[in-house]
Amino acid sequence: QVQLVESGGGLVQPGGSLRLSCLASRSILTFNDMGWYRQAPGKQRELVASITNYGRTNYVDSVKGRFTISSDSAKNTVALQMNSLKPEDTAVYYCNVQFFDGRAMRTAWGQGTQVFVSS
Repeated sequence: QVQLVESGGGLVQPGGSLRLSCLASRSILTFNDMGWYRQAPGKQRELVASITNYGRTNYVDSVKGRFTISSDSAKNTVALQMNSLKPEDTAVYYCNVQFFDGRAMRTAWGQGTQVFVSS
């Protein structure tokens, strides 16, 4: 029903930057909430940042001041700008959206994009 495609991951040195992008198959204005999660090896998936369709943002403490989430309704994309990257940011990053389909709240996930922070 909803397809999400992430891009922008890769290898970066500590202190570097990456910009992740998530392209949705339909208007992001139909989503209630959009977010980026990450999962490191051996760890649970965690919410990194989220943004509502009203533009309210939320960040996990470990990325505050370094990461910025944004959305572009003209392009149907949600982006995560990541600055001052640290080795502990290494993980697979997943795009997530939540929406109401007329019956219940639903969620959709992208396939994930790998971010590797290492010197």
